[in-house]
Amino acid sequence: MRKYKIVIAENDEDEQFFMRKGFDETGLFDILAQVRNGDDLLEWLRDNRSTLPDIILSDLNMPGKNGYDVITTLENDPGYTRIPVIITSTSSTKTIMDKCLAIGAAGYLVKPETFIEYKPYVENLHRFIEDRHLVRTAETD
Repeated sequence: MRKYKIVIAENDEDEQFFMRKGFDETGLFDILAQVRNGDDLLEWLRDNRSTLPDIILSDLNMPGKNGYDVITTLENDPGYTRIPVIITSTSSTKTIMDKCLAIGAAGYLVKPETFIEYKPYVENLHRFIEDRHLVRTAETD
């Protein structure tokens, strides 16, 4: 099973903690960075061009640049268009999900209702990436 490099944008400290715990428990991802919002994410990407992630997981509602901003900014920068952005949120509203996908998100996953459900959430995220072949490999480029 492939292990993916990921950067996570999430502003809630409790969510960050339990999210990291779920990611660490599965061993399916290498977290390159956890940032607090889209502004910090874009700064991290600029500062780490030699170590770009395979996937970006971004919360939708954050102060500063939000998930919508992250999608549109990365979609319009040729240096980052190959990195799939998956939006995550507590909202399961279809119009919000559809908007994210329409502007370029590679996927949309609803956050677990309780913090203890992050391990299955991370496993589901990994399956989602694998099933949709979201990450290019040297063989597919």
